[in-house]
Amino acid sequence: MYKFFILVLMFFLLSKILYFFISPFNWILLLFIWWLLTKNAVRKKKIGISLLILVLFFSNPYIIHKVTLGWQTKERRMQPGETYQTGIVLAGFVGFLYKTKQGYYGAASDRFIQTLRLYKTGHIKKILITGGSGNPWRQEYKEADFVKEQLIEMGVPAEDIIAESKSRNTFENAMYTKTILDSLQLPQPCLLITSAMHMKRSQQVFTKAGIATVAYPCNFSAIPNPQSFMSTIVPTYKAFEGWDVFLKEAVGLVMYKLTGKA
Repeated sequence: MYKFFILVLMFFLLSKILYFFISPFNWILLLFIWWLLTKNAVRKKKIGISLLILVLFFSNPYIIHKVTLGWQTKERRMQPGETYQTGIVLAGFVGFLYKTKQGYYGAASDRFIQTLRLYKTGHIKKILITGGSGNPWRQEYKEADFVKEQLIEMGVPAEDIIAESKSRNTFENAMYTKTILDSLQLPQPCLLITSAMHMKRSQQVFTKAGIATVAYPCNFSAIPNPQSFMSTIVPTYKAFEGWDVFLKEAVGLVMYKLTGKA
């Protein structure tokens, strides 16, 4: 048990370190510190120019908008009569207040909304929520269990909800879900419900785990509407957030492929 906890802790810390170094804002921050500390005039000038280029590039809303549209899985419109026995929704949209143990919906809560809508409109017969706690120090807060309670409050019968609350990441989502599908002998393909930016990585991981899925992306980070001239040239801090999401997914997919998980 002790060794297991150490391995989980190391994985958690390494993932946090990796996410720090793939963030463009952190690249700029480190470069700025270097610029402040360097005494060489020539080097200082080169670093300054590099800083300016990086800031202009990564704060540009037009560039990240196009990158996001290219990465996102395209919208899926359900056809009349199209039904699936199981809709699998990936957790990652609830945060907990530790003092009261109360859950609060976050930016990706469209996953919850779309799952409930799909169930109410008859496109899915059962809901499988996969996701526990990604925090090794706070394992008492299980997102899937909380979401199950919320769905029951919304009128979904308990027998139509399956809560998988052990997984801590996308790979474990797929592994534990595969075990449940096999044990309950639920037919495939399943409808996979997650954020449009996360779908590409998720679906490849689930396929590798032996689960046939049909993608139902939601929580779109970008919508293909025409952009005004000003919105394409005026820098914005939100562009940095967009790059963080994209690079996390892109690097995550590469790492999963290298380790045989996708």
